[in-house]
Parts: sequence; structure tokens; C-alpha cells
Amino acid sequence: MTRHTMSRYLPDHCRSLVLALAGLLGAALLPATAAAHPHVWADISVTIELDEQGRVEALRQRWRLDPFYSLMLLEELKSAEGEQPMEARLDQLGSEIRSNLAPKGYFTEVRHAGEPVALDEVTEYTTLARDDRVAFHFRLPLVEPLPLDSLAGGDDLRYRIYDPSYYIEMIHEINEDQTPRDDALVIDTPNCTTRIIRAEPDPEMVAKAAQLDRTDEAPEGLGRFFAETGEVSCSSS
Repeated sequence: MTRHTMSRYLPDHCRSLVLALAGLLGAALLPATAAAHPHVWADISVTIELDEQGRVEALRQRWRLDPFYSLMLLEELKSAEGEQPMEARLDQLGSEIRSNLAPKGYFTEVRHAGEPVALDEVTEYTTLARDDRVAFHFRLPLVEPLPLDSLAGGDDLRYRIYDPSYYIEMIHEINEDQTPRDDALVIDTPNCTTRIIRAEPDPEMVAKAAQLDRTDEAPEGLGRFFAETGEVSCSSS
């Protein structure tokens, strides 16, 4: 699960970083950085949420921005004018991120038995600063819950979380040995198993991403070729 990142570091100078992040998580706009996509990464984890009937009803996600970008963002928030405490500033940032992600489907694509699954609007979200990382947490509901029985017999639930422009690289949480962490993908039922399928992008796509500068417009959907796939399979009850 080695990262495909060509450059993870941003320069020492950058303006309006808060607005840049809001744009990043919806329109893939970032302050100046080195050439080649991606420029920032996020470590993601997903919990498959079940309703009282035991049906899949939502994907609860956490995105932890990389340490360098988090540091710059937190410094910008601290230096912003006004008397708001940091918690309130993070809340405002979360609201902007959510609004900018909505038209992009929250960077999330879900399929069941190969068919697209309709996703609802995000109403629960928060932004936190923990261990020098900025983390965006949110609950992404399905329009219609999926019974676990429908995930049996090869009709898996699969999702991909990716920035279409591949400005951000989004990778499930990993251990030091590059294996997925236990909390990278979780479903709380003994009837289901999970796995994370690493991306295997074509060398041509890797080369195409490497040639893109920050000012270049990436082909729509480029990020999909670099996206990991989360898979949930269940047995019939």
C-alpha cells in the first residue's frame, strides 16, 4: 500500500490557507506547491454504520490531513483576526469543507453488486485538531439502507474515496509495515468481513499525474485510477 505521492511538501509562503483548504476539499485548489500531482495526502478511516434493523445506513469517515499541511493550517487559524477560540474556528472550517464537498459527492463513490448506491446529504460533521493533525469527521448516509443479506453471494458493497483531480491522495490508515490498520475499515457484526484493495494504476496514468503542475487542470476522474477500494462482504443469516 505504498503511497504514490510525488511531492508531499508545501512551500513556506502561502496566503489565505483556510480558504485554500475549503477549496481543496471541493474544488482541489491549493496554494503554490511543487510540480506533479498529488500535493497533499489524507489518511482515511471508514466505519460502516448499521441501523436498528442491522442494515447498512451510512459510512462514517475520518480524514486526517498530512502533518505538514495540518501545521500550516493550524498556524493560519491561530493568527486569524478575532476573539473566537480555536474550537469555533475549526467548526467554521468544517462547515466550509462540508459545503464545498457536497457538489463533489463528498469524494465518495459507493457501489453494491456493481451498481451505484445513492448517497444522501451530510448533516453530521466536525473538524478536530488531534496530535498535530487536522481531522475532518463526517457521517455520509445512504438514501436507502442496505440489508446485510443483500451483501452475500458475491454482491459486495464497495466504495472508493478520492479527489477526482488527484490533487489530494487519499489512503486508508496504515501501520508501519504498510498493512491496513484495524480501524481503517470497520463493520461491527460477525457476519461480515472487510478488506482494502490497493490501487494498481497503469504506468501511463502515473506518468500523466507526474507531468501535471499545480496550475494544470487534471483530467476529470484522474484520481479514480489511484483510489483504493474498500470492500464489505456478508454471509446470509
